[in-house]
Amino acid sequence: MHLMTRDRTFYKSFFSLLFFIAFQNLLSFSVALLDNVMLSRYSSLALNGAALANQIQFLLQMIVVAAGEGVVVLSAQYWGARRTQPIHSISSIGLLTGVSFGVIFLLACSVFPERILRLLSDDTAIIEEAESYVRIIRFTYPVYCVTTVLLATQRSVENATVGFAVMLSSLFVNLFFNYCLIFGHLGFDKMGIRGAAFATLIARCFELALALVYTFFVDKKLKLTPRRLISRDKALWKDYYKYATPIMLGGASWGIAMFIQTSIIGHMGADVISANSLALSMFNVISVFAYGGGNAAGVLTGKLVGSGDRAHIREYVRTMQCLFLITGFITGALIFALRQPVIRLYKLETEQAVKYAGQFLAVLSITSIGTSYQAPCLTGIVRGGGLTKFVFYNDLIFQWDVVLLFSLLAAYVWKLEPVWVFFILKSDQLLKCAVAAVEVNRFTWIRNLTAEDKNGRLA
Repeated sequence: MHLMTRDRTFYKSFFSLLFFIAFQNLLSFSVALLDNVMLSRYSSLALNGAALANQIQFLLQMIVVAAGEGVVVLSAQYWGARRTQPIHSISSIGLLTGVSFGVIFLLACSVFPERILRLLSDDTAIIEEAESYVRIIRFTYPVYCVTTVLLATQRSVENATVGFAVMLSSLFVNLFFNYCLIFGHLGFDKMGIRGAAFATLIARCFELALALVYTFFVDKKLKLTPRRLISRDKALWKDYYKYATPIMLGGASWGIAMFIQTSIIGHMGADVISANSLALSMFNVISVFAYGGGNAAGVLTGKLVGSGDRAHIREYVRTMQCLFLITGFITGALIFALRQPVIRLYKLETEQAVKYAGQFLAVLSITSIGTSYQAPCLTGIVRGGGLTKFVFYNDLIFQWDVVLLFSLLAAYVWKLEPVWVFFILKSDQLLKCAVAAVEVNRFTWIRNLTAEDKNGRLA
């Protein structure tokens, strides 16, 4: 028995999905990174305002990405069984769910944006900047939701190149309008943070247009039409919410937890906010292969379970775990090696902010190893195999009973230095590795979710 499979077909499928999904995620994160870098050159106040406002987007993103993952979990298994008709209905349900959340967030940010932002910071100047950003960026929320679910549907049938192409095109659109609108080039007015918001709105609308054109006019696998995106299949509605609800609750829980984490950081001063924004932006960009590996693992695992090809599951799971660990060590090394060049790129205004940024990046260079292993094992393999509730309960315990409890104590009772508070906020990424290693190798997570076989277990 070999530690890693010698099946070249597996590596071709895995790395093809990994490459396109990872670069799609990279390009998606790069839109926010571009805003941060360009706003940091405009003013630190604008940077902090955008960073604060983007936590609302992050919460929505966690929920809607989870709605898309619900589509992937079910659709990948039907794709493995070569049944595309149910995927049409699943995509329809996912779209309706995602757009509903987008509209809720749009309305909330229209009615009481300042109240929401004051949950994150008590700095009036930063809140004012953030509010001017939110009043524009809120219109991207429903648009982002439709695009995300459509691209998730394509990913579930191993069609990851479309997401990469859409995000690459969007990046150039965002870069161009950031340049024009933030700084007032090429005849445009100088708009600062509002210019960054308008640039993102234009880019999101462009993403949606491309996703719709591909879905309805180019794709030959699913052949979706607007009529086919109207689902009346009650059984699939029940299945989607049975298996997707734990994923969405997990996403919401994670987003709320991150909201609270940002609030903790936000009440520790402007220097800490700037350093945290820089560190997390860099981590999001460099960790794309870790999360891309999880997405690839979810699609391939679901496809194997749906097709009934259980002979290869153990072999492929061992191989993926090795690949995840290799990815983790490379990610950690890159974050540590690039921390100073990235800090110089941002041009932080105070020495204290530079110090904190270096410390935060050093912490992430360690915790990213855990992220690269446990996240794809749990959200990729275990969730892709059909056991969605386990991942939700596991995240719930670590987020609320460990991370938030001890970080609140560290910040407000023990009065620890920001670097130690930041480490505690990221400590679950290491702690969950033990759970992941045990659960993924038990192989009790396999569930066939297709209508023909709801009780499939690994023999």
